[in-house]
Amino acid sequence: MAKIGIALDLGTSGFRGQAIDLDQNGIILSTAVTTRHPLPGANVIDHLHFALEVGLDWAHRVVIYAVNRVIDNLRIDREDVVCLAVCGNPIQLSLFQEIEIRDLAYAGKRKLDAMGVVPPKRDAQIVKALEIKELDLPPEIDVLIPPAVRHEIGADALAMMLQTGMLEKDEISITTDYGTNAEMALFYKGTVFTGSTAAGPALEGQQIEDGLLALPGAICDVEFEADEDRDCIRCRQRTGARDQARKGRLKTSVLNQDMSSIQGDIVDPETGDLIARGEADAVGITGTGVVALLSQGISAGLIRIPKITTSYQKIFLPNGLKFTEKDLLEAGKAIGSVRAGHITLCQEAQIKLEDIETAYMSGASGTYVDALKAQEIGMIPPGVEKIYQVGNTSLAMARDMVRDVNELWRMKKIADDLRQHHCMFASSKVFEKVYILELSHWTEGMNLKQYQKFLKKYGLPPLTEVTRQPEVIKTVEKDIPDLGRMGLEIISNIGHQKTIIFQRCLGDGACVEECPEKAIAMEEEDGEFKIIIDLAQCDGVACRRCERACKDKVFDLVQLITSPE
Repeated sequence: MAKIGIALDLGTSGFRGQAIDLDQNGIILSTAVTTRHPLPGANVIDHLHFALEVGLDWAHRVVIYAVNRVIDNLRIDREDVVCLAVCGNPIQLSLFQEIEIRDLAYAGKRKLDAMGVVPPKRDAQIVKALEIKELDLPPEIDVLIPPAVRHEIGADALAMMLQTGMLEKDEISITTDYGTNAEMALFYKGTVFTGSTAAGPALEGQQIEDGLLALPGAICDVEFEADEDRDCIRCRQRTGARDQARKGRLKTSVLNQDMSSIQGDIVDPETGDLIARGEADAVGITGTGVVALLSQGISAGLIRIPKITTSYQKIFLPNGLKFTEKDLLEAGKAIGSVRAGHITLCQEAQIKLEDIETAYMSGASGTYVDALKAQEIGMIPPGVEKIYQVGNTSLAMARDMVRDVNELWRMKKIADDLRQHHCMFASSKVFEKVYILELSHWTEGMNLKQYQKFLKKYGLPPLTEVTRQPEVIKTVEKDIPDLGRMGLEIISNIGHQKTIIFQRCLGDGACVEECPEKAIAMEEEDGEFKIIIDLAQCDGVACRRCERACKDKVFDLVQLITSPE
């Protein structure tokens, strides 16, 4: 019988799993990824809110349903599995284990004591699969769960620090996981300053109208090429039309089935007209493509924040895809939260943003993005000398634990010994002030000169321009460098579907029409109206537009989600 281990990254935007042959020197057999997170909502706070509202047991059930689907798609015999290692932030791991989460939602010991909450230790541990309710694996196998440094600093952040090697180098460095929940760590004089911000899913291609996670068919990069008609450019400059878009073409790069970047179509960004056919058709744009589009669009005059200056107020992409002003706002808010986080950590360490020497970029967005384009729009500190792109560090850490259980105890020792300072951005006055400036810039068009005036007023260092081109080192070419002998399986329908008939529902379909994510469907059966919801598509209990749209006031989202199977 073969001995197989499973590595699992419980990410905020989706789950990623790999099967590893422990009899064959730990080679990777297969990979499976979901295109979304199974829980309703766009970020980790939404997932926590959902679990608090509908109950931890329900949230756990949805998470484990998705985990079992990932294992199904690894195409292995479950009876050969001898261990499972998971990695993720404290909320995701707590939902996986079905342990107390209220300490992650509420601040203050007095508040938690009044609620009778005893925070779990969240230390490194090995439990049996039978202790994880409804996990479809042999009951006696080991499940390896890595530690949190504190309840705010999870195993994913620790993995990010360890996999980059930043703690072993004598330099001022910052590492950022560019995802829905953007974790970041600043290393200065032996102390790690950490924080995380719910940047939102735009950096991973979600909540973008034609957005897509980093999956085959996703536009991962763009390049604008201006027409060579210099006389026309000079003419526009003489007539004061320099803010208008330059005529040109948009070259795209698309991910193929092996998750490698290949040439996509070339189009006219003003009209979408095809100029040259590429090697692959695009089906959406991922977060890295969005970052590149912002950088190229701003420099080409296609974008003047917060507006798109083309005739249709859209930038056209191949295959009928487009980028809208609403997409621009979503992306700007995400980018702004990352830069606000970087500035805040620097203030915690009492250094300037330009003092940072090295930047590490992890996660799918950090791997596929053009690092120099990301730096141009503020996602990377302006003065860094080197930028490392390091891939999915959470999955890499889970793989290391599967191959050698001692890696789990190494994580524990580092977590115990780490000199660290965590900044809660939600309560940081610096973050609040800077993020308001970022929102004013990206959503209202505040110019950087005015931005700088406010920074001076708040006693914060000014933003500096990028004055030198840093060295970019890609330690991996793909987010998941090795997909395994059997390759990649993509799970697009990860959502747990629930169905209910609300008494007195007249079936006008207002709830279906109002849902922004098209997560709700309605079917008539024997004169009654069945409501069906896909939990992975739903925006969560913070949205509830479906409830507000119901004229009969019978729609109850929580009742629908928790209805019997």
